[in-house]
Amino acid sequence: MAKGLLVTYALWAVGGPAGLHHLYLGRDSHALLWMLTLGGGGVGWLWEFWKLPSFVAQANRTQGQRQSSGGRTPPPSLIRFVAQMMVGIYFGLVALISLSFMANFYIVGLPLAVGLGVLLVAAVGNQTSDFKNTLGAAFLTSPIFYGRPIAILPISLAASITAQKHRRYKASVGSESLSVRLYRLGLAYLAFTGPLAYSIFCNTAATLSYVAETLGSFLSWFSFFPLVGRLTESVLLLPYRIWRLLVGDPGFSSGYFQEWEKLYEFVSSFQDEKRQLAYQILFP
Repeated sequence: MAKGLLVTYALWAVGGPAGLHHLYLGRDSHALLWMLTLGGGGVGWLWEFWKLPSFVAQANRTQGQRQSSGGRTPPPSLIRFVAQMMVGIYFGLVALISLSFMANFYIVGLPLAVGLGVLLVAAVGNQTSDFKNTLGAAFLTSPIFYGRPIAILPISLAASITAQKHRRYKASVGSESLSVRLYRLGLAYLAFTGPLAYSIFCNTAATLSYVAETLGSFLSWFSFFPLVGRLTESVLLLPYRIWRLLVGDPGFSSGYFQEWEKLYEFVSSFQDEKRQLAYQILFP
């Protein structure tokens, strides 16, 4: 079925950062890339406004035309190379945040994440690259910079150079049902976001405790300006007071807003210290 340019522009406008127009055109790798990067940070999504006609024309090519281009090597593209570098670094940073607790992370996890990011960009459109050679370059580079977060940069560079060297056109394949394509994209999306969500969930309590201590220290700076300090405290503790007003539970047995209780107690301790200091000065 031929793809329409008007429908493509409509999907681009409605769900462009989520890759809906690429999903409509059968560009699943591009759709996944947009899903994981929110349209290339919005820049790539806006830049595609002028590229959509060529995308539609490419999607409407016959199978025979695709086969005739399979024997040639695609021309080199600086934009694709830079995108491979950036997405490889992005995937590496996400892996560093969510998977760095794993044993042998810098040997297995980091090069695998960076290599997959590079390969995802390499597979955008009608092009692809060699899977084994690209990942091999990433795995061979990682031991040189073992244990250093800066390893993300050289690994991405080596994998991008290898992917560009082995670039080729995709071979023609039969059309797949939409449900199969969505299932594959869903698995890939969960594989990317699952470890990150788990890491954020596990570190939320520690992060909130750190934020509470930081805010408490920040409020202590207003000891010379009581009015400003009380106003700031009221704003920061507003969620806590709204919750108490709606629920009316004096305790925290339910487990909600425990960190706000810590913040409230932390801030109140500063008020108690200021009162004790005032009493010492007035009544030595």
